[in-house]
Amino acid sequence: MATLSHHTAAELYGLLATPAPMIHVTVPSGSPVTRPNGVVVHYSGRLGQSRHPMLTPPRTRIEDTVLDLIEVSPSLDQAVSLVLRASASRRTQPERILAAMQRRARMPRRAALLQALGAAGNGTHSLLEFRYVTLVERPHALPPGRRQNPVRRGGRSQYQDLSYDDYALVVELDGREAHPEWYRWADIRRDNATAATGQVTLRYGWGDVTERPCQTALEIAATLRERGWTGALRRCSAACLVRWPTGQRA
Repeated sequence: MATLSHHTAAELYGLLATPAPMIHVTVPSGSPVTRPNGVVVHYSGRLGQSRHPMLTPPRTRIEDTVLDLIEVSPSLDQAVSLVLRASASRRTQPERILAAMQRRARMPRRAALLQALGAAGNGTHSLLEFRYVTLVERPHALPPGRRQNPVRRGGRSQYQDLSYDDYALVVELDGREAHPEWYRWADIRRDNATAATGQVTLRYGWGDVTERPCQTALEIAATLRERGWTGALRRCSAACLVRWPTGQRA
């Protein structure tokens, strides 16, 4: 039976913000199909496993939908984003995506996806958070922050991207290159509310994490030290700004 898949199934699951220009369907391997206009036909020998048994219109399971998209994804960043977005949506879990991946003999970017699934299991929700963990926090031996820490502010539930609870430090990650004025004021009010509880907020964007990870690690480490952290930074590479033995920039 023809089953909605790939981009079309991802739209139905709310994983894609913009609709695909074509409708994607998957049919069993060897099926004689005449492709209608506006339809992309995929063939699969495991459609019986990947098709959702109950949802209508018929579609692939969310785990297989994510993996199908990863197979045709043009970049690693897009692939990792799909894993994290699906996990954060709570429509699936990293363990279920992993199980679906293990049923596939071939899976591009398998090692990176395993790393992303591990991060998703630890509460990482976005590509920027993933890059923070893999470029800033772990390579420089910063203490692990608590991901998506829930707090109550003004009677409303909010989530801090990373919270270093022992040192009263919050790190907020903002992947928006440009955003409306009301977003900026919302961030300011959020930071003010955090400061009122005795916590300090450091806020970083995509460039800070992906282009200047060593400088970002140094700033976070300096703030942590002021608040009692006694650990030492580690150099992530020969060109790293971290210098032994003090962990301070030369």
